[in-house]
Amino acid sequence: MNAGRNYLKKNDQVEVITGRDKGSVGKILKVLPDRNAVIVERVNVMKRHMKSRQQGQPGQIVEKEAPVDVSNVQIICPGCAATGRIAKKILEDGTKVRVCKHCGESLDGKR
Repeated sequence: MNAGRNYLKKNDQVEVITGRDKGSVGKILKVLPDRNAVIVERVNVMKRHMKSRQQGQPGQIVEKEAPVDVSNVQIICPGCAATGRIAKKILEDGTKVRVCKHCGESLDGKR
């Protein structure tokens, strides 16, 4: 696991910066820290052929999102609405928050 890449969390808004889906924006559905990847809604959609499970039920083709490497996405700051990098800051009460390096706005809702 790459310890420097644990800044992305579920429900963060991200933009894909490289690859087939470059420019796509979506919400993180799941973080896979062991694979250093995230699953983003409506990004990197793959088709999966499913066999019928019951007698008389037809097989089907299901679309689902495949993981995207964290190096291929960049977080969107809700304060300045721009993609950017993140810093970590310790508040007076001792809690750590993620902060946008562009505008200084907190990404975790605390200030």
